Amino acid sequence: MFDLTGKTALVTGSSQGIGKAIAALLAKQGAKVFVHASRSMEKAQKAASEMTGTTACVVGDLSKPEEVESLYKQTGDVDILVLNASAQIRNPWDCVTADEMEMQLGVNVKANYRLIQLYQPKMKENNWGRIVTVGSVQQRVPHKDMPLYAASKCAVMSLVENLAKQFAPFGITVNNMSPGVIDTPRNAGALSDPEYNKKVMAGIPMGYAGLPEDCAPAVLLLCSDEGRYITGSNLDVDGGMKL
Repeated sequence: MFDLTGKTALVTGSSQGIGKAIAALLAKQGAKVFVHASRSMEKAQKAASEMTGTTACVVGDLSKPEEVESLYKQTGDVDILVLNASAQIRNPWDCVTADEMEMQLGVNVKANYRLIQLYQPKMKENNWGRIVTVGSVQQRVPHKDMPLYAASKCAVMSLVENLAKQFAPFGITVNNMSPGVIDTPRNAGALSDPEYNKKVMAGIPMGYAGLPEDCAPAVLLLCSDEGRYITGSNLDVDGGMKL
């Protein structure tokens, strides 16, 4: 089960955290995986060296439209597109700058939209494709200091539902996986504060933060033949935080 032999995958933002865990699992299951970092080829190569299976490394800053185009040129067409990379800025809603708005919307919405435009045609031609976006529990439980980040994830979920219906006749599924509080480098600083950590854990029915490896199997299902009848869906991996 969950054999991806012969498939090629791109996982954006896969040099660390959730993206790295997803890339590692897809490679382990037989896919050739492009490991992506925003700026550092060395960081991508280090992550890839810790994976089992066939990998290649690519770099592209998704906040820059020209580098989104370049990413497609580096990889060529793929069978599986996992849109994990995101920009997250913590700032009270009335202090968010124009540059911070553009960064979050540019990476989280615009880049994902353009990447789907670039990679979908070959999937359509092959009558097989998997597109998975990585959302957030903030789609339902927004953090007060990340309103634009939460809104961007809601926008992507709307895109998933819209495109899933359009792509279904061509053997392409489009789904979203929404993590809750996951122990990643991005969250390390905030969770290292004992008082804040206690408050956050109190809001998770399971009582603890998840690991990146908790998210990867959900994405594997959505990328496999075993998940062929799942499309337009949101799969929560949040320890019950949304409840």
